[in-house]
Order: sequence, then structure tokens, then C-alpha cells
Amino acid sequence: MQQYYIFVKIKHCALALVALCLLASLWSCLSPVPSLPAPSQPQTPEAEYEVVGRGLNPSWSLPRPREESPALPSIADVVEKVYPSVVAITTEVVTLDIFLTPRSQSGAGSGWIIDSNGIIVTNNHVVEGAKKVTVELYDGRIFETDPSNIYTDPLTDLAVVKINASNLPVATVGDSTKLRVGDWVVAIGNPLGKGIRAKEGTVSGLKVSLEVDRGQTLDDLIETSAAINPGNSGGPLVNMKGEVVGITSAKISGVGVEGMGYAISTNAAMPIIEQLIRQGYVIRPWLGVSLYTVDRYIAMANRLPVDKGVVITYVAPGSPAEKAGLRQLDVIIRFKGKDVVTAQEVVEAIRSSKVGEDVEITFVRGNERQTVHARLAQSPPTRR
Repeated sequence: MQQYYIFVKIKHCALALVALCLLASLWSCLSPVPSLPAPSQPQTPEAEYEVVGRGLNPSWSLPRPREESPALPSIADVVEKVYPSVVAITTEVVTLDIFLTPRSQSGAGSGWIIDSNGIIVTNNHVVEGAKKVTVELYDGRIFETDPSNIYTDPLTDLAVVKINASNLPVATVGDSTKLRVGDWVVAIGNPLGKGIRAKEGTVSGLKVSLEVDRGQTLDDLIETSAAINPGNSGGPLVNMKGEVVGITSAKISGVGVEGMGYAISTNAAMPIIEQLIRQGYVIRPWLGVSLYTVDRYIAMANRLPVDKGVVITYVAPGSPAEKAGLRQLDVIIRFKGKDVVTAQEVVEAIRSSKVGEDVEITFVRGNERQTVHARLAQSPPTRR
């Protein structure tokens, strides 16, 4: 009986506990839920940092675009002005094949009329060694040039050609010293022998020097982005006034960087052209030697006593060099009191001298070092 009583009592306690839990749950549902604290407002830069300034100029506003922009110069107007003065040149050169059989090879170049009586300016390498030279004018007329009417200056890669024609349209020569980097220019010529074409570009460099052959460096060149291709050689490079400011050369462009063309400036070319027209050759101081820069290979192959200097490969008969006692395979190490190690240095020293000037030359022959004096003469006419 006592056990039954305890069980009943426990049962009543459990029921009471369950009742209390249900009552607590009901109370929590009926009681108001406490509210969370309101979120704070985000801090603005003005509230977080101290304002130092209000801009550079509070009253500034965007500039208004110009209603009219300056018009670019017309390339077509320039070409129209110069085109009648540009000629296409075709050459024929006889070469030998591997069996020593003569073969005729054709070439193409350009030129421009500098005198109404048929005098045309071009490059030396366009007509060099040619047995036949024909010139086609803008109106379609074709003239064959007498070889005796071709005068060249290989040192500057310039030449003049005379055809039997008159009243020709003459190109205007401009002042290349007034060119600026960035100026527009147009190269007009006969690229690839396909006929007269025009290609625009800008001046990218002035007074450029490039070595085109061993011992031959051309100075005062105009560098341009206008494309210069084989056949363009000898054609004019003109400014936006339609004035010739340079003579283009694919030969020079071939030794430059891709995408750059070169032209001989009129400032450097016109004195040479004037002498070629007036007397058929250019007067320069002349020593009468052919030179080559010495290196270890050249010294070993020719058994030279030194491996630095300028070796004489040829002495012209009757020249100032021969009269001074210079011989083939003498190695020049000093010229006019200055050490020399390249052929170009000697060439430039001669070029900067005067006809009749006495020059001191120190050279090595065998195991001996000798010094002689030579009186520079006037350069003889160039023979084709």
C-alpha cells in the first residue's frame, strides 16, 4: 500500500511539472518580445574625417569643344602639283650567270625634272653600270638616254640624266633645313616598276647618318615613315607645299630599320647636283687610294704587321699617295696628327681637307713605322 501511495504521489508531481511547463510556454507567447537596439547610422566621410579642401577650383567647368577643327592639308593637291615632274626610269644591265654567259637584267627607278630642257635627278645606284637607260614622262612619252649624258657621284649616291626634250614641267626645290620632326611629307616614285605612285608619311628624324657600304656613310638624311620600296629610288620627297625636300633611296632604306624610309636632303644634295650639271663631276680633295679597315682576320689573311688601322688596297698611278711613296698593304695608323682605326675616319679627314693641303700620314710597313707628307689634289672626273 505504501508503494502504491508513493507511485501515485510521483505521478501527481510529474503531472504538476508538465502543467507548469505548459503554463510557462503560454506565458512566453503572450508576453511582449523585448526590442533590439536600433542600428546606428553609417558614418559619412565628413563625420569620420576632417575636410581639408573643396577641390582645385570650385568654379571650374569642362571646356567647350571647338566648333571647327583646322583641316588637314590635302595630299591629293600636293601630288597633283608634283606628279607631272616625276619620271619612271628603266635600266638594262648586262650580267654574267654561273656559266659566264651574258644575261640582260632590267631594273626600275625614279627621277624628277630639275630643268625644263630635260635634266633629271636620280640616284647613282639606279643608273650605275646600265648599258641602256630609258625615261618615261608623265604624259607617256619615252626617251632613251645617251650614256654620255649621264653623270654620277657614287660617294653621295646622286646622278643626273639628260634626255632630248624641252619645255618640261620642273619640280620646285624646297629648303630641307626648315623641316621639323612630325611634318607631313609625300614620297612619289615608281615603286617596283609599277608606275608612278604616291605614299604619305611624316618626318621621323633629321640629320641622320647611315653607313650604306663599307667606307661609305651618307649624312644629313631625312628619316620618314613613308614607304620607300625598290623603284622609288631617285624620286622626290616633297613637303605639303609640293616642294622637293629630299631624294628618296631604297638603297639607304635597305640598311635601316623596317618601317623607316630615308631620303638625301636637298640641303646636302643640291651642291653635288649643281657640280654634276655644270662640270660632270664633283671636285673634292683627292689622295688617290682605296682603303679598308683592318681587323684580326684581315691582318692574318694579308700577313699585316698590326691588327688595327687602315690598310691601303690600291694606289692610283700619278696620285698624291704614289708621289708620297705610299704602297699597297701599307697600314695607316695616323692621319693629320690623329690616330685612325677605320677607313671612314680617313675618308672623312680627306673630305674635310682642302685641295692643295699638305697632310701628314703615319703608316706601318713590315716592321717599320714611317711618316710621309702628301699634297691633296683635285679629284679626277668620275668615269662610267
